[in-house]
Amino acid sequence: MIKSILQATCAAVAFVSVANAQVVVNSNISTSTTWSSSAVYDIQTQVYVLPGATLTIEPGTVIACSSQGSLAVCRGAQIFVQGTQYKPVIFTSAADRATWTGGNPKTGTWRQTANEWGNLTLMGSAYISENATVGNTATPNAANYAVMEGLVPPAGSGYADYGGGNDDDDSGSVRYASIRYAGKVIGLNNELNGLSLGGSGRGTDIDHVEIMNNVDDGVEVWGGTVNLKYMSIWNIGDDSFDVDQGWRGKAQFGLIVQGFSLSAAQGSGVGDNSIEIDGAEQSDYQPVTTTTLQNWTVIGQPYGATSGDHATAWRDGARAQFRNCIFMDAGDRVVSNDNVDGDGGAGYGFNGTLSWAALWTTPYTTTSPVNAPANPAAFYTAQSSGNLVEIKDSIFYNNNSAAAYTEANARGVFGAGNCNVLALASPITSITRAPLTTGLGGTLQMARVIGLDPAPANDALTSCAWSSGDSFFTAANYRGAFAPGAASWLAGWTASEAFGMTPTNGWHDMGFGSNAGVSGAPVLSATGSHLALAPLNWTLSVSKAPSFTLSILAVNGGTISSGGRLDVPFAGGTLIPDFSGLITFAAFTDATGSGSWGISVPAGFPAGYAFYFQAANFDAAGPATVFGNLTLSNAVSVSID
Repeated sequence: MIKSILQATCAAVAFVSVANAQVVVNSNISTSTTWSSSAVYDIQTQVYVLPGATLTIEPGTVIACSSQGSLAVCRGAQIFVQGTQYKPVIFTSAADRATWTGGNPKTGTWRQTANEWGNLTLMGSAYISENATVGNTATPNAANYAVMEGLVPPAGSGYADYGGGNDDDDSGSVRYASIRYAGKVIGLNNELNGLSLGGSGRGTDIDHVEIMNNVDDGVEVWGGTVNLKYMSIWNIGDDSFDVDQGWRGKAQFGLIVQGFSLSAAQGSGVGDNSIEIDGAEQSDYQPVTTTTLQNWTVIGQPYGATSGDHATAWRDGARAQFRNCIFMDAGDRVVSNDNVDGDGGAGYGFNGTLSWAALWTTPYTTTSPVNAPANPAAFYTAQSSGNLVEIKDSIFYNNNSAAAYTEANARGVFGAGNCNVLALASPITSITRAPLTTGLGGTLQMARVIGLDPAPANDALTSCAWSSGDSFFTAANYRGAFAPGAASWLAGWTASEAFGMTPTNGWHDMGFGSNAGVSGAPVLSATGSHLALAPLNWTLSVSKAPSFTLSILAVNGGTISSGGRLDVPFAGGTLIPDFSGLITFAAFTDATGSGSWGISVPAGFPAGYAFYFQAANFDAAGPATVFGNLTLSNAVSVSID
């Protein structure tokens, strides 16, 4: 029985620290190029991946900029950021990397700063709405384009142009990428976001992307149809997630933790809105932003002690559906009808377009006839049920501004059938804030989140309906961005984990020596080789166990593609249930509470096969369970390279 309880079934990859060569990048990329994890890349100027070229960035690669260089992918070019859970691609500053011990990114230190380098920008040729460019039309037109904010390209080059008529455009992929301390300031209201997506088509794949500490917006999307999944956005100096110019994509599993990156004005270092949704640059232009966002956890700044603004701010005809979400700690309104964006847009209801109130009661199949495309049903595909604007099956907690729910109530958010909850208990497992930081930008103040377990709790554990819509959305019958009883998708690759802000879920990489246990009293560490087609030899060591007692090591294996983890809290630790029935090994600890196992596996396992280890210790002082006094170590895993 112990064997079946303790064996592992989940996948992870070891991120191994090595001494890396330094490569300076100060010229545009005009031919297809690969950046390898054997080097650290220092972008020292504005670098463009030019049309026709492809930049591939291998798993585990670090881009650490010593100046305000940035990377922009032009229309007609592609980038493939090939990070994995335990070998992320990290875009950061040389100053951040200087806080790492031995080049290991898991040892970094959070700093109150940003603007240490530029950003990552992708530009595509999907439809956009932009009225400021001379010659653009109010009706969707493949010739409509805009110039990307924050970039200063050579005159006449067109390097910073985005937009077109191909909604299936493919700018490549960005996966398991951590973007830290970015946001170059070009001028007033002209700053770089952490990740900028202009006219990106649905052929572009964006998932598992983190933005930590940016001077301007965390992620901003201008038009296009790109879809987003597993986004983590922390301590942003303006809006955490900002969309504009007729974005018609979808997004699922997003975490926003509002805070600050610099002591500066709100919007240039101190957070503004958590989510800002603009419809079109001029509100009677099409396309107009039409989207569905499911399973987002949005954590603002508590009212009365902080400077955070709205949870959701709406402008210029924007249409969005929120489902299975959590909105908590908003400093101001949860739903704010800002109407206009301050850049000359005319707001809801302009020139015969639908009013703000009407959008909440109008079925998603109805689109405005004003400046409409010839095929509106095929043009607007991000929504598949409900009304054009709605919030359903979501939780609202600790939003204490006097006006927090004024607009939400006026729009019937808490009406029968919407299944929204005004919660009395926290919908997440835990949150810890630092003492109030005052004097930000003069008089602003915020309480930064320094510890967060965003796993759902209480009313968030189940939802009235499953997240659904089409093949893009993962079926989920809970609220917020994280599944109950499962490992966090933040584990292994994020700065939030490296900086100690989010849990590791008991998992540690091999290759870094002795690892501190986080899921139980015993500590498990491992050393060994993991090259394909060679014999595999590991030494697994347990320490900090009671002396002269039995420890059991669970061993399991499988392909990374075979499925996700299924972690279960148990006996002060985390169980990883067994499905494959591989062997366990047992040893007695010595007088110091230490023991070890030698593991040998014959050659022939393919690349991508992973092994998993976890130790259990019978401890008279441990928690009593139906299985006896059992405590668990952290778990470690390694894949075959």
